[in-house]
Amino acid sequence: MKVIVLGAGVVGTSTAYFLAKAGMDVHVIDRQEGVARETSFANGGQIAANHAEPWAAPSVLPKALKWLGRTDAPLLYHLRLDPSLWAWTLKFLANCTPGRERRNTVRTLRIALYSRTILQRLRRETAIEYDHLARGILNIFHTPKSFSAGARAADVMSELGCERRTLDRGACLDLEPALRFSDAPFVGGTWSPHDESGDCFLFTQRIGEMAQKEGARFHFGTTVTRLLAKGNRVGGVETATGVETADAYVLSLGSYSRKIAQDMGLNLPIYPAKGYSVSIPIENDEGAPMVSITDDAHKLVLSRLGGIFRIAGTAEFAGYDTTIDPVRARQTLDAGLHLFPRAGSRDRGEYWTGLRPVTPDSVPLLGRSPIENLYLNTGHGTLGWTMAAGSGRVIADLIGGRRPEIDLTGLGIDRF
Repeated sequence: MKVIVLGAGVVGTSTAYFLAKAGMDVHVIDRQEGVARETSFANGGQIAANHAEPWAAPSVLPKALKWLGRTDAPLLYHLRLDPSLWAWTLKFLANCTPGRERRNTVRTLRIALYSRTILQRLRRETAIEYDHLARGILNIFHTPKSFSAGARAADVMSELGCERRTLDRGACLDLEPALRFSDAPFVGGTWSPHDESGDCFLFTQRIGEMAQKEGARFHFGTTVTRLLAKGNRVGGVETATGVETADAYVLSLGSYSRKIAQDMGLNLPIYPAKGYSVSIPIENDEGAPMVSITDDAHKLVLSRLGGIFRIAGTAEFAGYDTTIDPVRARQTLDAGLHLFPRAGSRDRGEYWTGLRPVTPDSVPLLGRSPIENLYLNTGHGTLGWTMAAGSGRVIADLIGGRRPEIDLTGLGIDRF
């Protein structure tokens, strides 16, 4: 069977590997000149299965109102005449109830925990290397109020099968000694010992090479212009260089999936949320964290990726604009170096921005679509790196006629 995968980010490339491993004739199409050149290029590096909480929650609304109009806010929402943004926002607000927050957390955890298992299995079977660290993720909180809220969230996640330990300030310093140099006061944290970190770009390169060894072919520098309908099936993919056909198609174009799906009459509720990152060469080994950190106040994640200190986060709803705003970029850098001032030199920071494909409920679109031979593997939001391996395996099982190892109820487009 011939399968075309649209998109060579971490999700699409992982999917290509599992399809090729299953003996399929796999072709990957991407407009860039290599794998992981957009959203997967320089993310925060966290494989955060135990942090799979949805953005849509009752607690988000008062924060969003407080941040509205502030250019320095962790969440920047540009009021724009964009019908797709307003439609997405209404669905987002509808998910900001306690019941839906819990339901969406359960759904997200199902794929996130499974994906972490598949990734660990992949490491054992292939010895793939990507500057991986299995030291957990530490959430730090700067005020007693936020710490109490974090402890309550940890209790909820523990009820759902995720281990999160509440640590006082001293225990946080024991776990991550580099925090003793911090200029930012904090009162405590919650630690997820089974979460991980690693270089998403390096992983995608490695698994892409593995996919090619299994026979997958990558068509880089090839822009997808539209899907061609043939009844209730995809009849082909139109690109700038011609039309490509296959027996099955996988849509993994991140934030751009919505635009392409419209050709087939599908309205995917995905909207791009721009995030920033800064990469700094580590100059002081003791001053950079070995444990991946989440700074709850600034909505940032901080990870050691080999010899690089990565600071990433924030969210900006500005359509498909990928322009780097120097003010927001510097805010990201300042917040990271406030926590770890000895990690490296601020003048050596390299800025990047990417578009996260966010659904209103923070649950990915995974599985079969209403179009007979079109499969969805997109909309993973901030958890694309976390969910990539498991999502790819699920799609390979579906196309190969095998029953996936997890229940896909509530993960498909039919929930909307």
